[in-house]
Parts: sequence; structure tokens; C-alpha cells
Amino acid sequence: MKRISRDQAQKFAFDWRDEPLLQVDCGDLIEIETWDAGSGFFKSPDDKAIPKNRPGFDKHPPLANPIGGPVYINGAEPGDMLTIKIEDILVGDYSWVAIGPNRGPLGQSTRWPKVSEKYTTKIFKHIPGPSGTMRDGTMQFSGDISWPITPFIGTIGVAPEREVCTSIDGQGAWGGNLDIRDVAVGNSIHLPVFHKGALFYLGDVHASQGDTEYTGTAAETCATVRVKFQLTKRSRLPTMRIEKNDSIIAIHTARPLENAVNNSTQHLMEWLVDEYAFSQEDAYCLVSTCPYFRINIYQMLVSTGMNFVAGAEIPKEYLG
Repeated sequence: MKRISRDQAQKFAFDWRDEPLLQVDCGDLIEIETWDAGSGFFKSPDDKAIPKNRPGFDKHPPLANPIGGPVYINGAEPGDMLTIKIEDILVGDYSWVAIGPNRGPLGQSTRWPKVSEKYTTKIFKHIPGPSGTMRDGTMQFSGDISWPITPFIGTIGVAPEREVCTSIDGQGAWGGNLDIRDVAVGNSIHLPVFHKGALFYLGDVHASQGDTEYTGTAAETCATVRVKFQLTKRSRLPTMRIEKNDSIIAIHTARPLENAVNNSTQHLMEWLVDEYAFSQEDAYCLVSTCPYFRINIYQMLVSTGMNFVAGAEIPKEYLG
């Protein structure tokens, strides 16, 4: 199996000029070992998110959120659709979250002084499950609070069309730092291709996260990820799409939030018309009447300049 080791997975931008680390055919199973978003800095509660103490934080933008890649997919050309099937995510033995002054929406809050007056790092132990691995393990939030590890890939995408976008704040139809909890094992991610070979990257795995990633970090962890690729020729997408076993999701990133919601809904309607034989009228009415239509607010980091990430989702059983 072809793989990118953790030592190699230290890029900080989706850059079409990067030399590919792997060249693969569609159907090949590959493995990428990823760092956590802090590049291994956070190991104990004593490791605080003080910028001057963090390697790479003297750069602009900071060298955070490392990704592995690019992977060159043979046969991929601009105008194609790349499908990434997520086969496995095996997280490390702990994860972390960090808060403090000038971090997140409450980093300067007077109403919530305890969360902004000092830096706090919480380390969460991961406990293996019945399989003996973290695939069915639990995350220990505190002595009496725990939940199943629900890993996903936070940063994923291909090199964008005309520019270099950073792994910490780059976002677009091509992917980026999106923190979508549905970029998970068993799901397929559809992306437009802008360069020959697609030039695919991933990183920033989370052991779990609630909607919005409100503090700006979630359960950040290192991981080993396995994926496969497929190509659909001459099928340019307007935005990222996600296909689950029982539903489809159209993604859009924008500010303000209502623009992300509005555009993701229209992208979903376009999907229904183009691939499921809905009329425009029926697609429009479905998203307003189906009680199982959902808007997922995956990422909403109000204290940064990043776009908000919304996903419009509909179960497949209502697609005819």
C-alpha cells in the first residue's frame, strides 16, 4: 500500500506547485498519517496555546493545521469530479482542545472571564473499544463524561484553480479547512478538479466535534487515514458534495451564515434536478416541506475571517 508518513505530512497550504508525494491510480488504497492541528505541540495540560511558545506561530499566517499531500491521481484533469471514499480513520491515544485570551468568540469576553483570563488546555484520553482499537473506542471528557470516538477529516481538498490557499484558513469549492463531521468513514466526498492529477491533500483529524466548532478547536488528534479515489470525467461540480449511505449533502462556505445556508440549499436543489430527475419546482418545494431536510452548520468561527460552512442534507429515500 502506498502511504505518506507523518514526517512527510507537514504541508501548510493547498499549493498546485508542490511536487506530489504519491502518484496513484483510481481504486488504489492509500494511507496518510496525519498530525493533529498543533503539529504535536499539545501533549499535556501544561502545553498552553501561547503564540510565542508555539513553533511556526511567528509566521503569517501561522504554520498550523498541517496536511499530507499532494497525491497525484492518474487520469484526473480539470473539469473532472474526484470522489474520495473514506475507508478508515484510526485516531491516536489522546486528543486536545485549547482556549484562552484572544482565542475563539469568548477570548475577550467580560461575561465569561474564566475562559479568557488564562490559557487552558484539556487533554482527552482515548480508551480502546471491544475491538482493541480506537475504531470503536471512547473519548473521556472528564471523570464521569465520555462518548464514542466519532472521527472525521477536518481539512481535505484539492489544489484550487488559480491561487495558493493555506491549510489553516483556506476554504472554497475545492475543499479546505471545513471541519465537516460527515467527512467520515464510509462516506464519499465529491470535489471538482482544477489541475492535472487533482493534487489531493488531507489532515486535521478530529476525534469528535459538535456543530460549529464553537471554541475554534475541537478534539484535535493525530490519525492514520485510508482512502480510495474514483474519477467521473467531464463532470465539474459547483461545490463539494458528500454522499452517505442514506443521504446526500451539498456544501457551501460563505459569510454571512444565511448566504452559506441559501447557497448550500440551492446546490442541493441543483443536484436533485441534474441527477435525480426532479423538476425545478419539485426540488424547490421538497426542501421546504420534507420534515427530514436538514441544514447542518459544521463550522462557524465567528472570531476569525473564515467563512461559515453549511451543508444541506436530504435522505435518499425521498429522492424517488
